[in-house]
Formats: sequence, C-alpha cells, structure tokens
Amino acid sequence: MRRVTKFHTPEILFGPGALAEAANAVAALGVSRPLVVSDRRLAETEWFSRLLADLRGRGLTPAAYLDVTPNPRAEEVIAGRSAYGEHRADGLVALGGGSVIDTAKGVAVLAANGGHILEYEGIDKAVQSLPPLVAVPSTAGSGADVSQFCIINDTERRTKVTIVGRTLVPNVAVIDPVLVTTAPSAVIAQAGMDALTHCVEAFVSLARGRLTDALAVESLTGVWTNLERLVHDPADEQAGTEMSLAALRAGMAFTNAILGATHAMSHPVGGYCDAPHGTVNSVLLPHVIRYNAQVCAEDFAELAAAVGLPASGSARSVADGLAEAVAGLAERVGMPATLSPLGVRAADLDLLTERALSDSCMLTNPRRPEAAGILDVYREAL
Repeated sequence: MRRVTKFHTPEILFGPGALAEAANAVAALGVSRPLVVSDRRLAETEWFSRLLADLRGRGLTPAAYLDVTPNPRAEEVIAGRSAYGEHRADGLVALGGGSVIDTAKGVAVLAANGGHILEYEGIDKAVQSLPPLVAVPSTAGSGADVSQFCIINDTERRTKVTIVGRTLVPNVAVIDPVLVTTAPSAVIAQAGMDALTHCVEAFVSLARGRLTDALAVESLTGVWTNLERLVHDPADEQAGTEMSLAALRAGMAFTNAILGATHAMSHPVGGYCDAPHGTVNSVLLPHVIRYNAQVCAEDFAELAAAVGLPASGSARSVADGLAEAVAGLAERVGMPATLSPLGVRAADLDLLTERALSDSCMLTNPRRPEAAGILDVYREAL
C-alpha cells in the first residue's frame, strides 16, 4: 500500500561540547530575554551556570524557573508561565530531562495560546505558534527534545495528560552527551528503558514509515549495546555518546510514527502512582509485546534479529523471546519486574484501563485495543 509520510525534526546540534553552542542557537532565533527552565538538582551543576554565563556572554538577559519535579504537574507549568510573563521573556531554554522539557513546552503553549494547560489534552489543540524553544537534554531517553509530545500530570485526577502537536517540536535540540554521564545510574536506567520502548513501539506503529523504521532499528541496537554499560559506569563517555545518539534516533522515530499501548497504559500509572515513566514502561513493554504479537509477530521477530536473538521457531515464539529479553535487560539495569512495587493495586486496574483506552497513544497501536485485553495486560504486569 502506497502512502505519503511526513517527517518532522528540529535543528539538531549533537556531540561532546555541544552545550557551548546553546547560547548561539538561542540568539540565532532572535530571543533576547530567555527563560531557562530547569530543576533544582541541575541548577547546582556546572552545566547550568555555564549555560547562563554563555547566554549573558551573547548579550542576552536570562532568568530561571526551577520548580520542576518528575512527572511535571499542571501547577508547575502555570507557575512557569507566570515566571515567563514576569521576566517579559520572548523564548525558552530547557536544560534537563523529559520533565523539564515538557514543562518548558507547556509554558510555551500557555504563553502563545492562554488558558489552562490541561485544556490542551489531545491532538493539535495549541493552534498558535509557540515562542522559540531550545531543548538541552541531560538524559538519554525521553526524546522530548525532538518530539511533538508534552506529558503533564493532572494531580486532581491523578493521571497524565497527553498533549500532541507539531507546534510542540522544539526549534533546536542541543545534545551534549557529556551531560548524560553525570546523571545518577537510576535515572540513566529509567531513561534508557524509555528510549527502548520508543523504538519498539515506533517500529510496530500504524503510522510507521521507512524513515522511522530505520531509526527505530538503529536506536534499538544502540540501547541494547550500551545501556547496561552506562548504568554500571556513568562516566563512560563513549557509552554516553552512543546512548544519546540512540535516544535521539528513538525520539525522531516515535514523534513521527507515534507510539502505542505501552505508553497509553504507562501514562495513567505514572499519574496515579507518581511513578517514573521509564520504569513503568520497562514493566509494561514485555507484556504489550506479547499482546501485540497476535497481529504483528513478524515485526517483533525483525527487531529480535536486529539485536542478535535466536530466530528459530515461529514468529510468535521469536516475539516471545524478545519480550523475555527486554524483561531481562530491565532487570539487569535495576528495574522492578512488576507494577506492584510502584503502588499499583488490583483494585486500580479498571480505572487505569479506562484511562489508557482514552490516551492518544492508543490510536496507533497495531492491535485494536479492547477493554478486556488491556485489563488482562495490566493484570499480567501486576
């Protein structure tokens, strides 16, 4: 079947030392008063102080908003929007992981479109052009620096809201792998399993294309080869560079191919239990591979071959082998085997299923989801 696909990506600056180019990228976008969005931990690092110094060295007037937590809350986005207005900012720089970058995207949405951030749940709700955004990821996994996704925690409903739109893709992604090598091992593991989930889901998505397929396979092999190595030695710059490249490829793959049931099921768990996104993905992914293998086992077999897993037997058995191998990798980098340690209870599963079925990521899952099947996957993962 012939169809036209669209591929969207920001300008990308990649390589050790790329952080030094961030201020130039901001200035080139015509920004004079950037709001730097980061978090309290990163604000104590040399990367943060160096970025501010570089911005000032270009004659710019930066201010900082640092009240960002993992699984960023709607209230944090609203507070960031207030900081943006108080500074009379005309653009944003996000220095941090996916939570920081998503917060900056949320601030940009409100700065351009007004209203409350939770009003933008869904696809293409933010219609006005956003102020310039330069994303500087400090982790290798979220893909937020190149994606059209923004995930915000609705604390009242205890669920995550998925905001999707081409306007949310940052203008420039500045990817300096050296930043990744200073992250805690637990964060490296969570981010890496998130990247692995991105490439697996992109490869079987209903919106996949030849470009996203190629990126997904290359990303998978990069994570498979380097994640354990970086978790056990965060100072390994070569592993950090390879993981940063894998995360970039996965991000470009999933933002164009979109995702699937793993992310759709992960978002409500993360919001309900305030659990790390990559950790939830790592638990759910093997079960979702088995669930989806009923309709696309051959695709999973192709991914299994890419990472050197045994190819004997039926495609379904090879897909099962991939699921087992993913679970094994997750265990080796310190991820839990089930959802229970994250706070999920059997009594929660009906509500989580309802919310997962309404998540935008479910639209491109290769197997048409139904409540009974999704509930079964949750039960298996519990």
